[in-house]
Amino acid sequence: MALCLNSVSGLKQKRKGDVGGRVRLVDAAWVWTEPHSMRLKIRLTIQREVSAGGTILQQSFVVTFVVRNQQCVECQAAFRQGSWKSLVQVRQRVGHKRTFLYLEQLILKHSAHRGCLSIETFKDGMDFYFPDKGKAARFISFLEDVVPIKVKSSKKLISTDDKSNVSNYKYTNLVEICTLCKDDLLFLPKRLARHIGNISRLVLVKNISNVIQVIDPLSGQTANIESEAYWRDTFRPVVTAARTRLSRYVILGKDPVFLERNVSKRGVSKKQRSKLALVTAARESDLGVNDSQIEERSHLGYLMKSGDVCLGYDLKDCQLVEDEAEDMRTSGKFPDVVFVRKLYGGVATGELDAAKKRIFTLQRLDVKRGEEDKQRGKRGKKDAEMEDMDKEDFLQELEADKEMRTRVNIYKAEGAKSRDLVYGDDQDGEVEDDQKITLDELLDNLNLEIKEDAMDSGGNEETQDLMYYVGEGERAAKDNITFVGRDEAALVQTKDTAVPVNTWSDEIDIN
Repeated sequence: MALCLNSVSGLKQKRKGDVGGRVRLVDAAWVWTEPHSMRLKIRLTIQREVSAGGTILQQSFVVTFVVRNQQCVECQAAFRQGSWKSLVQVRQRVGHKRTFLYLEQLILKHSAHRGCLSIETFKDGMDFYFPDKGKAARFISFLEDVVPIKVKSSKKLISTDDKSNVSNYKYTNLVEICTLCKDDLLFLPKRLARHIGNISRLVLVKNISNVIQVIDPLSGQTANIESEAYWRDTFRPVVTAARTRLSRYVILGKDPVFLERNVSKRGVSKKQRSKLALVTAARESDLGVNDSQIEERSHLGYLMKSGDVCLGYDLKDCQLVEDEAEDMRTSGKFPDVVFVRKLYGGVATGELDAAKKRIFTLQRLDVKRGEEDKQRGKRGKKDAEMEDMDKEDFLQELEADKEMRTRVNIYKAEGAKSRDLVYGDDQDGEVEDDQKITLDELLDNLNLEIKEDAMDSGGNEETQDLMYYVGEGERAAKDNITFVGRDEAALVQTKDTAVPVNTWSDEIDIN
């Protein structure tokens, strides 16, 4: 009410050339209006001395305030075409979109897209439109902290004023993400492998952040590749973590492995050494067909037990893109199988509706497809299917990596408690599986649907209006403000006749 009263002219100031004193506000009361009328009515009672003899007049009148919706400058710019000032084009030259699915979750968690006018998605990246150069620079700074990138910037002159020496530019920033992705198999250059701790040249990409974290699948040794070192001498993976390159294996047994310390290499922690195991496995497609088995060391050995299903690279029958790596593979210096990750839930058992039974879900950005994707026609359906497959692979990565889940927000799916048995504890496991997802990690999903109360749904309109009227009256009484009810409001006159009074009433302070 104070906000409304401050906008009424004449309550605080005395007009020039007026003989009487200033206006004194002695009473203010809310007047009932329709709930959706977008109008607020206040009945004001004022007093004023109109002559030198001390005559005081009192008058009551109703002031009507109209509520109008208004947009801020940024919201207005969001609905105008071509209103952006800075464009950030994020690209990654790979055949999947798992990296962008992960990047999308990081953006949502940190609200890095705040101030963005619109977001468009393409086959190999996303475009972010910003109203000014500063917000785009802040977004690029966020990308530098979460993924290895390199940036190229350019600007285009839109208009210029020679008299005031003011020019209007549109800025474009091309952000390229490194082509290495989680679970890719790398064959490091000899100099780089020696520089990061004399690690084995055949490594797996464990995680991608502002650095590239790799792990030796045979010894458990880890190392970090800095972004500057990668862009100085780029290299590509010998085997990408594509669905067609990964094979399913069934674990038949395992034995612990104890490594001797090599003084020429960076030491492996005791915790990491205890995770190594000699795993006996068989290809899932070979079960019931032949008796071929494989024995290989794995950094995931502590997670495995008999009957588990995992994914891995079959290096025995594949061909590597690097000539030096291919020569080492044919000479028998590489393992036959490199285990990548363990499968959980219905995905491991091969259920068709495994995706629907997951206990968690993710939020997505509000994006629109670019013009290139809209013009693909029949290829668009195939791209949509590939995108669904990439999303499924990304969810499997989240299920198998607890460290990755700590960086994003994951929410409970509907009926998560009833489906928690899918990810239940292993009763016969020798070592507890610390990578499986649990209900304790999930956030409660926000539900914005308003459900009617049972009492409200059963009453008629008069009952609901009466409850609303009583609620409004109680709220005004709680704030010590007079309230004119629904029936009395019909009798309130817009402006009463001024009448003389004998004494001054207490003035209301509207500040």
